[in-house]
Amino acid sequence: MGPRLETSRLILRLFEPSDAKTVQLLAGNEEVARTTLSIPHPYPDGAAEAWIERIRNAFNNGDIYSFAMIRKEDEVLIGCVSLRVAKSENQAELAYWVGHPYWGQGYATEAAQSVCKFGFTDLNLERIFAAAMVKNPASYTVMKKIGMKSEDNFPKQILKSGVYEELVHYALTN
Repeated sequence: MGPRLETSRLILRLFEPSDAKTVQLLAGNEEVARTTLSIPHPYPDGAAEAWIERIRNAFNNGDIYSFAMIRKEDEVLIGCVSLRVAKSENQAELAYWVGHPYWGQGYATEAAQSVCKFGFTDLNLERIFAAAMVKNPASYTVMKKIGMKSEDNFPKQILKSGVYEELVHYALTN
């Protein structure tokens, strides 16, 4: 059983196999997939199950800490926040997505803050960084809100669905 983090409105816990259907539904939404680097669209059947198994193993190895965002008031799974750890460099990449019905309510900021604190205190990380597509200001607003500083001396591009997207980078040091 992995760590369980708590914020005022959320419980952050390890994903369970029973979360697969909700993950497929939320992550499979075109609005969510469009601005997320790692989410396929359309989201194939069985992919969520495979992804949950993969991240549970990664959690146990200390490589990726992916937490399910669970809303306390109704115990509904609303998104994901994760730290992908590079042990040799003592740093991690922060990533998150929130289901479309739950956008704009500050959940990503709340979860990201909690997970960064976990990264610095429990994992003794030196640096946490994050990237977002330029066309996704909601994502880098979260980065700014949790105190990350822009590191954009090198605009980088990534290929997503056959289109090159500009990325912005932010970081936080312990």
